[in-house]
Amino acid sequence: MEIGGSGNGPEKKLEDCTVANALGTWFFSVAGALIAIPVGIRKKSLGPLVFFGTTGTMLDIIMGVSQCEREFAERQMKLMESQSLANGSSVEALEES
Repeated sequence: MEIGGSGNGPEKKLEDCTVANALGTWFFSVAGALIAIPVGIRKKSLGPLVFFGTTGTMLDIIMGVSQCEREFAERQMKLMESQSLANGSSVEALEES
């Protein structure tokens, strides 16, 4: 599926957007590590690091994918609106002649 186009720069595929957004976020990964380090030191275990690290990474990926899907849906709505406006103006032109 193509995203963008219409002269706004290079077109992106939905898969590229998903990968870029999923890998471009880091907030929850860092937060998970910052929580896990003191907990792991106190418990003398790597379990909290594994749990909080993977949970933070998964949250980053989920947030990135949902953001990309939201942007894609907005672009699709704009495209549909512009097509309906173009169809409406062509119908008006036919009715006038």
